[in-house]
Amino acid sequence: MIHVLIADDHAIVRKGLIQILQDAPDGFEVDEASSGQEVLEKIEDKQYDVIVLDITMPGRSGLDVLAQVKLQYPELPVLILSMHPEDQYAVRVLKAGASGYLIKDSAPSELIQAVRKIASGSKYITSTVAERLVVNLEEGSDRSPHERLSDREFEVFLMLAQGNSVKEIATKLFISVKTVHTYRSRILDKMQMKGTAELIHYAVQNRLVE
Repeated sequence: MIHVLIADDHAIVRKGLIQILQDAPDGFEVDEASSGQEVLEKIEDKQYDVIVLDITMPGRSGLDVLAQVKLQYPELPVLILSMHPEDQYAVRVLKAGASGYLIKDSAPSELIQAVRKIASGSKYITSTVAERLVVNLEEGSDRSPHERLSDREFEVFLMLAQGNSVKEIATKLFISVKTVHTYRSRILDKMQMKGTAELIHYAVQNRLVE
């Protein structure tokens, strides 16, 4: 039996994902975690075959947790589950060591297929992500402006581009307003832009936000 840890800060989402896996033929043994810190604590106490990890969680983000998991348990497969379109995060998380990327509105059968494939040692990527990876390799060191950002900076950049205020971002990420301002300054500097309006225009033009 495949042992899976589902990590998402929304209880309803967790329960839905657990139900999908438990109802599958040759069902899965499933545990749950509501935060990144709980994920790190659980993988110390129990061995899992796959972690299904939400990329957007309060406090320690999914990207931070992914980095820590791969540092401590490099062989443990992680499937990133996100509400964000593939263009936004897929290549970034695969480069960071994830074994797959799946958006939350995917069919239940796709989740089952992805978990089984990753548990067997393979990667799970859609054709869209595969094409983006090829493009990324061909571009080499000539990176797009947003690809110069750290994982946390990229997360803040997307939130700014989606119209969130500095205060709203601070609340959602459980960080101070001052810290968000610091991230915003770094983002503008790295992307060589003057203000949030330019960030929004760039994000829309590059299909990073809807």
